[in-house]
This record gives sequence, C-alpha cells and structure tokens, in this order.
Amino acid sequence: MITFFIPGPPVGKQRARSATRIGKGADGQAKTITRHYTPAKTANYEALVSWIAKQAIGNQPLLTGPVDVVMRIFLPVPASWSQRRRALALAGLVLPTVKPDIDNIEKAVYDALNKVVWQDDVLVCDVLKSKRYAEQPGVKVTIKPIENAQAA
Repeated sequence: MITFFIPGPPVGKQRARSATRIGKGADGQAKTITRHYTPAKTANYEALVSWIAKQAIGNQPLLTGPVDVVMRIFLPVPASWSQRRRALALAGLVLPTVKPDIDNIEKAVYDALNKVVWQDDVLVCDVLKSKRYAEQPGVKVTIKPIENAQAA
C-alpha cells in the first residue's frame, strides 16, 4: 500500500492549449504551425504530485496489476466566511460544490502518477473519492493492489 499527501490547494487538470503562428515550410511557402501544450499550472501541479509520489514509493517497482485508489480532497475554507459557517464547513456540514471539479483533480493526480507509481492509469479499477473543506488543503492518496486480481 502506498499513501502520500500533496499539500496546498488542489489543482484540476486543465485542457490542453494551442498556439498558432505563420511560418515558412521547407519549400519557402507560408505555412500555419500549431503547437499544443499543457498549461503551466497543470504541468507544475503534476510535477509536484510526481515528486511527492516518488518520495513515497522509494525503490518499489511500478504497479502492473489492478489497483484500488482512495482519494481525499481537502479545499481551503474561504477567508470571507464567518466563524460559524467556517465551523460548519470544517465539521463537514457545508460541502464544497465549487471548482476545481473532483474529476479534474483526479485526472491531474492520475496523469502525474503514470510511469511513477503505475505503468498507466488504466490500472485503476476501484475508486473512492471525496471533496471536503479542511484547515490544511491538499490531497491524500492511498493506492493498493487488488488482491488475487489480474490485468486483462
């Protein structure tokens, strides 16, 4: 079993961006060149997740079979909230129906773990995830191989 905590406000996976410019082709004619890239915010977050996961797994080999993932997402309580509302949020009575979306956070974490913890995120077969407010924002991830199961 592998467990680690990614401190700081969770970041959702952003869509790939594109930049287009006019350049010259090999024949000297004008040519449209489109470059696709991952937004810096997503790339930086994925790099942080990868680094923390590498520290957590040490020298363990990549997981190659089906895995179970538990992901607990903790968002910061807005500073503008009253003490009463803040207390309700920390008690789990006010839930974060705000961005980032839980599935986008999940995707950013999974993509960061490819070739670090597992071969590919297709190995994730069972998932339990939640999003709550907390004093310390971050994401707690627990990954464990599913016993007596084989990859197809």
